[in-house]
Amino acid sequence: MPLGTLDRTAPPLFNQGPSALSKLIFFSALALFLMVADARFNIVQPLRAGIGAVLYPIQWLALKPVQLAMGGGRYLEDLQTAQSREAEARKALALQSERASQADTLAQENARLRSLLELRQTTQTPGRAAEVLYDAADPYTRKLVIDQGLTNGIAAGSPVIDEHGVVGQVTQVQPFSSEITLVIDRDLSIPVQNVRTGARSVAFGDASAHGGGLELRFMAASADLQEGDLLTTSGVDGVYPPGLPVAKIDRIERRADSAFARIHCVPLAHVTAARYVLVLAPTGVQAPKPLPSAPADAATGKKKGDKSAAKPDKKEGRAR
Repeated sequence: MPLGTLDRTAPPLFNQGPSALSKLIFFSALALFLMVADARFNIVQPLRAGIGAVLYPIQWLALKPVQLAMGGGRYLEDLQTAQSREAEARKALALQSERASQADTLAQENARLRSLLELRQTTQTPGRAAEVLYDAADPYTRKLVIDQGLTNGIAAGSPVIDEHGVVGQVTQVQPFSSEITLVIDRDLSIPVQNVRTGARSVAFGDASAHGGGLELRFMAASADLQEGDLLTTSGVDGVYPPGLPVAKIDRIERRADSAFARIHCVPLAHVTAARYVLVLAPTGVQAPKPLPSAPADAATGKKKGDKSAAKPDKKEGRAR
């Protein structure tokens, strides 16, 4: 067969269609037309909206892990910030509790005590905020352990209060912690004063109340006491500043066969649920001690008088 008679065209299986240059020119013109038409007539907006609606679930799922990670980080950061601010607020509230607790009684006491007894003006007692770590392990006592100790200037015997009233007293001090005996402990006693009548007494931890209250002992059955009377620290012991709320009288039992009444009280402080407390410095007001040198001075003066009286006798004997 002659070579000129051979078919040199590509078979249908390998037919490639338009050339690459033709495709480039066509699609470039189409893209330019669509851009101009979209800018002028917004004809592609429905198509764009449809594609966006179809791809939105995929976009939402793709962004969800990122949002969860960022949200979790912000939550933890906000939680830490909130906890730190709450701790600072509680400490600030405990620092102001002494002044707030004395506000109710100062108005009633100032006019009477300062005018009649000419007492000196009450000074503010310094204190240190502390956090309760845990309850003491002894089941027969009511004690707490705080995170302040000797290195923080805490001394044994210091009174402890919260924003509601007296919590207890520091009874044992370690270098970095201290033990507080609560007011409801049966071995702790606090000198108190009835705000309504001004009568002073001593409040003891009430063992019969399952460690949850206080009692006033050795009070006459005819004493002027009423349920709901507020008891505050009297300050006569030189430990507790005067005017700190301690308890309220909850129940009074008067029996005909006894000369004394049983007075049950409820503590005002959150003794079993306190988280932050304020440790005050003891007031240190003690009664002046009698001077022991007075009898010795009298004896010395007597001896000097005897010697001076004996000297003229000797001179008189010589003259004779």
